[in-house]
Amino acid sequence: MPLQKIIIENIQIHTNHGCMDEEGLIGSEYTVDIEVHADMLKSAQSDNLSDTVDYVHLNKIVHQEMRKRSKLLETVALRILNRVGAEIPMIKFAEVKVSKLNPPMGGNVEKVSVIFNQTYH
Repeated sequence: MPLQKIIIENIQIHTNHGCMDEEGLIGSEYTVDIEVHADMLKSAQSDNLSDTVDYVHLNKIVHQEMRKRSKLLETVALRILNRVGAEIPMIKFAEVKVSKLNPPMGGNVEKVSVIFNQTYH
């Protein structure tokens, strides 16, 4: 059965991830993109929020997990995916991209990103 997608792009968050102590103190700018796949045909017909994936809930998960300090973006991405799967059972697949803007890596780099995905049963 084909699944439909919800994509939230460019969620902008200032938070404090990173391995360096300074990153924990002053923080950095981050963006998050999240894509979820689910059967949303019922909601398309019913026009009822309870029949679909609430993207406000997805945004809330992203913000809450991004606020928890981690050294690695990989850790944050996995936490987001774990919560999505646990809290929204109708989701069958999710992909999250966490990007750190202007990372402190000795050069002019726009951003560094990690992309994680998960299939749920």
